[in-house]
Amino acid sequence: MASNTKKNITAANRAAWNASAHLHAEGDHWEQLLERAACPGFSVLDQTLTAILGGLDLTGKSAVQIGCNNARELISLASLGIRPELGIDQASGFLVQAKRLADAAGLDVRLLEADVYDLPPDVGQFDLALITIGVLNWMPDLPEFFRVTSGLLLSGGRLVIYETHPFLEVFDPVSTTPFEPAFSYFDRRPQEVTQAITYDGKNHGEGEMGFWFIHPLGEIVTACVQAGLGINVLREYGHTVREPDYDLYEGRSAQIPMSYCLVAQKA
Repeated sequence: MASNTKKNITAANRAAWNASAHLHAEGDHWEQLLERAACPGFSVLDQTLTAILGGLDLTGKSAVQIGCNNARELISLASLGIRPELGIDQASGFLVQAKRLADAAGLDVRLLEADVYDLPPDVGQFDLALITIGVLNWMPDLPEFFRVTSGLLLSGGRLVIYETHPFLEVFDPVSTTPFEPAFSYFDRRPQEVTQAITYDGKNHGEGEMGFWFIHPLGEIVTACVQAGLGINVLREYGHTVREPDYDLYEGRSAQIPMSYCLVAQKA
């Protein structure tokens, strides 16, 4: 992908997220999150991710989260004895929220506003790199993304990805035929996102245009391995980590994959 095209896409995605950031810091949910962050043992991690991280012997180890949003997950790592040292996100609006949550939790977390494809040379290296839902789908260049991610890891460091399953991307839960494929699993074209970006499943109107990509699982694994990361675990799940719109695909007798966790290690 041409460099200028990649830069244009990442710039558009930054604008889209910044335009939606205020929606994530409004109402009872945000106030409750701030209150919870100040409590001992604060965590928003679900049982699956908690169990996976807890089994990696990361107590006392350092962590970076790529695409940290408001850093609620990064801060949650402290409940597992992991040191949340750096959160990277290109949307300054979310990093303002992240600072408030980190302050509430009494944690000194470095928060870096940056394009992941253009990180500063002093960003550092860590024992754990965490990537959660939605990050990969905003990335126009998957091999380069994993090359950068590998560079953030110390020798022996772990990468943990807990994401929506790419197969779920072929369905449109708000269409009149939600169980029929609406998108090709093999379509590499960027999909335009014009609505405000939230997690609550509600329509908040138009936002800035961003670009979303379907990255098949095979390409994710391949890019990871080619970046020098050895795959330790790849588990697929029938539970959702998406917006409430996707709940209708869960708990069915003929269950489709809805999420996955990949654990890799740098040599």
